[in-house]
Amino acid sequence: MVYLNIFTFPNDEMEFNFFMDVKRTCYDVFYPFKVLSMNGFERIDFEPVTILYGGNGSGKSTALNVIAEKTGIQRDSIYNKSNFYPDYLNMCEMHLKAEIPENSRIITSDDVFDYMLNVRNLNEGIDQKRDKLFEEYLDAKYSQFQMKSLSDYEQLKTANLAKSKSQSRFVRKKLMANVREYSNGESAFLYFTEKIEEKGLYILDEPENSLSPKRQMELMTFIEDAARFWNCQFIISTHSPFLLAMRGAKIYDLDENPVDVKRWTRLENVRTYFEFFKRHKNEFLN
Repeated sequence: MVYLNIFTFPNDEMEFNFFMDVKRTCYDVFYPFKVLSMNGFERIDFEPVTILYGGNGSGKSTALNVIAEKTGIQRDSIYNKSNFYPDYLNMCEMHLKAEIPENSRIITSDDVFDYMLNVRNLNEGIDQKRDKLFEEYLDAKYSQFQMKSLSDYEQLKTANLAKSKSQSRFVRKKLMANVREYSNGESAFLYFTEKIEEKGLYILDEPENSLSPKRQMELMTFIEDAARFWNCQFIISTHSPFLLAMRGAKIYDLDENPVDVKRWTRLENVRTYFEFFKRHKNEFLN
């Protein structure tokens, strides 16, 4: 499915004319101007899965954030902005093939890390509460409590519960079970599968972070299926050879000047892996 069909960024001439008109000489940085135009990145024609590939500083995240801001899709984490962001967005144009669904969103590494930290913090809070309940159980079970007024009713219930239950049952009765804490890779993968729903435009910024090679391959299959069967569209930045190998993905190489569309097997990062394993192939035979 394709919702966002074409997106254009300002070219060199448009940026030059903008700078000539700018009277605010107190600024040294005009971000996001001059980031994408340096490599002649002016237009994206989208497929159900479109990938931006390139090294650090090539502008992948900048392009994704600009697209996300222009389309107005949901986002959680803050990102690098400047006073010139609105000016830049006004110079961008987008053409839709279909209305972008409301559940569309951008997912960044910060979103995934925040999710994992929240689960850990929640479990730490539950563990601390559990220790206090152990003490409360012992106090309630062996204390000589007598109810003197209605204000003591809750304490009476606690004492009766402690006398009728074992310590573990007492704690389970009064405390929610720990949110299951997975490994980083499991948590990251689950985050994507929970956030990505049917019929949505999803922008993923380096989703391979925190994922093992096996999990990256599982995410690749999940994205392929979501694009094919669930009417989802994906715009992804990645270095992962597993995600780059996705069936039907259109890949823009931002390391080229001008930016060019390439097959995944011609990308430098993938070729580096290929040459490395080719040199060591005999070691896999032993």
